[in-house]
Amino acid sequence: MSAPLEQRRHLATAIPGPRSVELMGRKRAAVAQGVGTTMPVFALEAGGGIVRDVDGNSFIDLGSGIAVTTIGNSAPRVVEAVRRQVEEFTHTCFMVTPYEGYVAVAESLNELTPGDHDKRTALFNSGAEAVENAVKIARAHTKKQAVVAFDHAYHGRTNLTMAMTAKSMPYKSGFGPFSPEVYRAPLSYPYRDAKSVDGQVAAQRAITYIEKQVGADNLAAVVIEPIQGEGGFIVPAEGFLSGLATWCTANNVVFIADEVQSGFARTGEMFACEHDHVVPDLIVTAKGIAGGLPLSAVTGRAEMMDAAHVSGLGGTYGGNPIACAAALATIETIQADGLVERARQIERLMLDRLSRLQADDDRLGDVRGRGAMIAVELVKSGTDEPDPQLASAIAVAAHQAGVIVLTCGTYGNVLRFLPPLSISDDLLIDGLDVVAEAMGATQ
Repeated sequence: MSAPLEQRRHLATAIPGPRSVELMGRKRAAVAQGVGTTMPVFALEAGGGIVRDVDGNSFIDLGSGIAVTTIGNSAPRVVEAVRRQVEEFTHTCFMVTPYEGYVAVAESLNELTPGDHDKRTALFNSGAEAVENAVKIARAHTKKQAVVAFDHAYHGRTNLTMAMTAKSMPYKSGFGPFSPEVYRAPLSYPYRDAKSVDGQVAAQRAITYIEKQVGADNLAAVVIEPIQGEGGFIVPAEGFLSGLATWCTANNVVFIADEVQSGFARTGEMFACEHDHVVPDLIVTAKGIAGGLPLSAVTGRAEMMDAAHVSGLGGTYGGNPIACAAALATIETIQADGLVERARQIERLMLDRLSRLQADDDRLGDVRGRGAMIAVELVKSGTDEPDPQLASAIAVAAHQAGVIVLTCGTYGNVLRFLPPLSISDDLLIDGLDVVAEAMGATQ
């Protein structure tokens, strides 16, 4: 086993270094140009809160592979569990000759997800695939077709999930026509809503839209991210999610929580909907579920999950045994290492620092988020007009100084921070120092 990766930011070359430049040339010649990259560097190893590239540069990781390596890259329990499973077998297809790991993951998710009702789980490969299957399950259960998603939503890149996703570029533009019977309702967006629009008012606004333009009798499911991801880490006002969930229950509509980005301790609860005391009918998980291996799940009420006919759900690779082993080790790590509480500690540190920056710079229009899912919405000074150019400039400056930070948002003006829960306070503070310096340099 290699020595632990040194936990400090270090720049050995200009960014990108010569080896990364060479590899980027090979990428351009071999990989479809539609597959973009945020940074022009190629990773060699990662762990804790550091990603080291092929040129020896060590970057502070404030992205976690877009919320995937929540427990840290190559977490020891995951590495050992994967090694053992690879030695036993790599694949049989659960639909042909099943194996215990799949069942054990389903049992864990049935226990961990909100609510004490009888549950079932089905495993898949990606977040988008799981969202699609949640919609299939809702349609099978209700015998209805329509689906409601929300402003600023992101649910994936497949045909149905593109229809459910709000942002055109880069996710949808030129790829239509999209799946029918998908409708979009207004979200609670506290920073941009009028002060009079609290969570309950925003929920009623959305419900009125749904009733008038879709109709409960036609609606199979409402699908929502409890904290939006690509849309800008928008945290709905208190009462919004619970108001929607109550209406869904009263109208035979399945309430689906898309926790692909916000699940598995990321927000300081195991699942983000727990902050609002909402128990979804179906919950979709992926990203942080398996320490970096491809796995996703739909977990929900037994009577809903069992509505699909036998062999109506599945897929060749869904619940791959290696990914299942990684998921069980990931869950063990979250519980054994107290990572839910660690996410809360990260929240306190980040919100304190970013709020102090906001007090001195009115271009930080909003600082928001929960746990280790924190964002800054950037605007033009003296206004609430989105400033995507500023967000891009700060991100690029941070990259050049050795910090991985991501942008997002419908308007492209949000800096999002998704540090692994294994990051040290010292690294996190150093990373935020670099971001602060980048902000100051743009004034």
